[in-house]
Parts: sequence; structure tokens; C-alpha cells
Amino acid sequence: MVAAPQPRLRADALRNRERIVAAAREALVEHGAESSLDEIARRAGVGNATLYRHFADRRELIHHVTLSVMARIADQAESARVEEPDAFLALRRFVHAAADERIGALCPLLADGIDKDHPELVEARDRLERESEALMAAARASGQLRTDIAVGDLMVAITQLTRPLPDAGCIDFDQFVHRHLQLFLDGLMAPARSELPGSAATLEDLRRKAQTSRDDLSRNR
Repeated sequence: MVAAPQPRLRADALRNRERIVAAAREALVEHGAESSLDEIARRAGVGNATLYRHFADRRELIHHVTLSVMARIADQAESARVEEPDAFLALRRFVHAAADERIGALCPLLADGIDKDHPELVEARDRLERESEALMAAARASGQLRTDIAVGDLMVAITQLTRPLPDAGCIDFDQFVHRHLQLFLDGLMAPARSELPGSAATLEDLRRKAQTSRDDLSRNR
């Protein structure tokens, strides 16, 4: 028996799913944890029933937003490393692309809304770490990147510079993000102008400190 061709609905469903994830990312960046699922569905151009067919609840949707953002940033790192002939320019390109994902705005939501040990998330996180480290290793080997920093230092800077400022009022701070990232990147260039306090931060260091903070918060409740 000849198998029937796959209906177009499968492709349409995939596009709907991608639109929902993209709309959720934008809404979470703009409005935080209070983002309405109804509003996300409206932005995605789908009905509420379609959203719930793909994602059972807010937690599952945030999980997939996390995977999407991490995959996009890892793709940017890989593309920059492959396409840019200059290793430090590749690093610059990656940092600015990662900032455009607004990971600082998403971090507070993702910290509490996902299973950090989920196999999909572990795989995505490991890939992002590998690609980021490959970029930094190439820049370091070229003699352009100072040797006393690690991937965690890079991610802290990107996160802090893309985190919404409290009581910002009507000032659009987004316009300054890439300007300040450029200043930060200039500070990464070798030879180093000063000795940094402490030690280089890895992503594992950041995860461990974040878990300690969450444990302390839970005990104090």
C-alpha cells in the first residue's frame, strides 16, 4: 500500500508553533511574567485553542522559549566563528547578536519557570557553551583576547546590559545597549590594561551561584 502524503496541516502547525514561541518571547521581554497567554495568541495570529494544543500551560511555553533563545544564540556563535575571518570580530558579532535576544530581560522568568535539568535544556545549554567557548578560544589564540576571562564573564555582561532598568520612566535605554557592549568588548582586548579581581567565571560557576541563591531564598520564606 502506498503511504498517503503528509497533509499540509503539519507544516502549518509547525509554523503556528514557531509563531507562538516568537510571540511569547516578545511578550515576556516587554511585559514579564504577567504576559497574557491570550495576548500571546493574538500576537501570533492564532486562536487560544491553537496555543493550548501546542503548549499545555505557561511553564511549557516558557520552556520552549528558552530552547528557542538558546538555539538562536548558539547559531549566531557558530555563524560568526565560521564566517568572520578575524577571530575578535567574530566575538564582537556574537556578543551584539546575543544582546539582541534580550536574554537579560528573560533571565528572571526562565530562572523560575523551567526544569533546568530537562534533557532538551541540558543539550541546548551545552551546545551554547561549546560554541561560545570556541569563539573565545579562537580570539584568545589570535592574541586579541585577554586570557583572564571565561564564558561566564561574557554572559554576565550581556545579561546585565540587556536587563530592563527599574524606574526607567520614558527613557529608552535600549538605544545604549550596543554602545556600552562595544565599550565592554574594547576592555576584553589584549594586552590587558589592568589586573582583574577574582577569577574568571565559567557558566558552571554562574549556575552554582544561582542555585545557592535560590536555595537561600527558599529557606528564608
